[in-house]
Amino acid sequence: MNHLSMSAHAGTKTFVAQLPTIDTNTFTIQLLTDGDESEVLDFLAERPTHTVMLAGFVRDNGLESPLNRGSFYGWRSGLGTLEGVALVGEITTFEARTDAALAAFARCAREAPKVSVIIGEQEKVQKFWQYFAGDDQPPPIFCSELFFELRVAAAPGDSLPQLRTATSDDLDLVLAVHAEMAYEESGINPLEVDPEGFRRRCARRIEQGRVWVWIENQRLIFKADIISETLDVCYLEGIYVNHEERGKGHGFRCISQIGKTLLSRTKSVCLLVNEENLQAQRLYRKANFQLRGHYDTIFLP
Repeated sequence: MNHLSMSAHAGTKTFVAQLPTIDTNTFTIQLLTDGDESEVLDFLAERPTHTVMLAGFVRDNGLESPLNRGSFYGWRSGLGTLEGVALVGEITTFEARTDAALAAFARCAREAPKVSVIIGEQEKVQKFWQYFAGDDQPPPIFCSELFFELRVAAAPGDSLPQLRTATSDDLDLVLAVHAEMAYEESGINPLEVDPEGFRRRCARRIEQGRVWVWIENQRLIFKADIISETLDVCYLEGIYVNHEERGKGHGFRCISQIGKTLLSRTKSVCLLVNEENLQAQRLYRKANFQLRGHYDTIFLP
């Protein structure tokens, strides 16, 4: 999802997991509503770094909103205690404490009208996929990623006055690059499959002050998007350095400056990088990012 060229693998994987026996009298799955928001945020706050995407959707849009492009579900014990929360929709992601919760969320996803991306911690996604995939499932694209976190920003050197938050005037430049990155990673061009929705989402992120750019002479030199932000964590995505400007230290200086700015208002900054993208990994390590885990992203055709 970040920076330079990405690579993914089409085809199938064999994941081995013991399917749980679910006692439906002991657990229940529930469609969550806005009245559950405080409880859901408290649940997600128990692991804030790994739940930043889910918490960001809730904080930005609430539990019931077309902007989520899906529905939120909760998995409860017989005592009513939350043991899992999932957003099931075009982007499907989850925080599940048990295999039973994963299986229940996978069943919901099988019945959802559209699931395009499944993303989460590697072990959980592999189990989810075993519950979700059927014989009729076309071969997806699997992308294994490393989860990095920044808590102490590297010294960026001289500040870059050119680095700023984007404005509406920058939308077309941002759209073109973001679409190109999405196509390189997933094989899907969002400007072709959902041009209005993609433009609307990018424009909203710019309005929220969550897109950082460095533009010179109508050329986008650098870009980074804050996809999700909570009191504890900012999640970055879509990090881009112009092909003609690589190897000049721009990526390090920009990432370090953004990291320093964001850490003044949150506790950590995190991002995902393809496990085969060694150049990007070296950049993030140089900028003081630490490896915190392994994730999988599955793109469905």
